[in-house]
Amino acid sequence: MTEKTEGGRSPSHEMTRDEYARYVGGRAKSSPSIKNVTLAFVTGGAICALGQLVSGLWQSSGLDRDGAAAATSVTMIFLGALLTGLGIYDNLAKFAGAGTAVPITGFANAVASPAMEFRSEGLVTGTAVKMFTIAGPVIVYGIVASAVYGAALALLGWS
Repeated sequence: MTEKTEGGRSPSHEMTRDEYARYVGGRAKSSPSIKNVTLAFVTGGAICALGQLVSGLWQSSGLDRDGAAAATSVTMIFLGALLTGLGIYDNLAKFAGAGTAVPITGFANAVASPAMEFRSEGLVTGTAVKMFTIAGPVIVYGIVASAVYGAALALLGWS
């Protein structure tokens, strides 16, 4: 007796691309796009508004605009990593989606999440190595591109 699946085909039958597309299309839930976009917009905007508030607080404490911008970046990265460590940022991301990935706090989450996930493997082989799984290529590219750009400017005398 041959095992049959839906549609009377045996499991070894290979579907064409069109058959597979129809199969998946018939079973995939439609995404509530308006809701997702609205949540991402509101959440990303709220995180950015918090960043603006933090910047204003740093400026009111006596830092100039550039100093406040640097302090705000550090503060927001710290908050993103702290909220990730407490398990709050991931819950926010499940609710709000892409709105949490775009701001600088999303970068902190991308660095902290893998580190937290692999901490049981040890400080070096778990936390330190996995911390840069997602963000590592971005950091390396930024450093290498900056060095190449700086060297080119120095060689051309445009520094």
